[in-house]
Amino acid sequence: MDRTTTPQERAKRPRSIVAGPYGHPFHPILVTIPIGTWVASFIFDIIAMTADDPEPYIMASNILILIGLIGAVLAAAVGLLDLSTLERGTAARKTALIHMTLNFAVVVLFFISLLVRWAQGDEDVSVVGFILSIVALALLGASGWLGGKLAYHYGVRVADERTQAEGFR
Repeated sequence: MDRTTTPQERAKRPRSIVAGPYGHPFHPILVTIPIGTWVASFIFDIIAMTADDPEPYIMASNILILIGLIGAVLAAAVGLLDLSTLERGTAARKTALIHMTLNFAVVVLFFISLLVRWAQGDEDVSVVGFILSIVALALLGASGWLGGKLAYHYGVRVADERTQAEGFR
């Protein structure tokens, strides 16, 4: 571990270029894929419940959940790189571990939801799959709040104030 910088300074630097350049991490942009697709799948489920022909909306919802799962794996891989920059025992690391655990639960719930939906078929909305999606979205909201706390409160992977000052000159 680099002893010339503080744990806070190390948390601002990318572990690898794969995590994104300094001051511009890739994790926050990658999380928009699962968030967007899973929220859209929820909306398609609601449309399917009221549509005369729910099949295309159910199929679209299932495809969106699958895309979200793939996006979540990509976001998690980059997020793990950011997690690895956080020193053990710090509030930021503890928050990140809770954030990660909630996200893992979200992925598991959406995966189970997708399996339940596939088993039921595309004729009717799966009530169990829909409920699992609602629970997963609630957990995703809590996890997102923690992710915001990591970036905006603790400054994880955020450029330092000297760099930020360039935008105010």
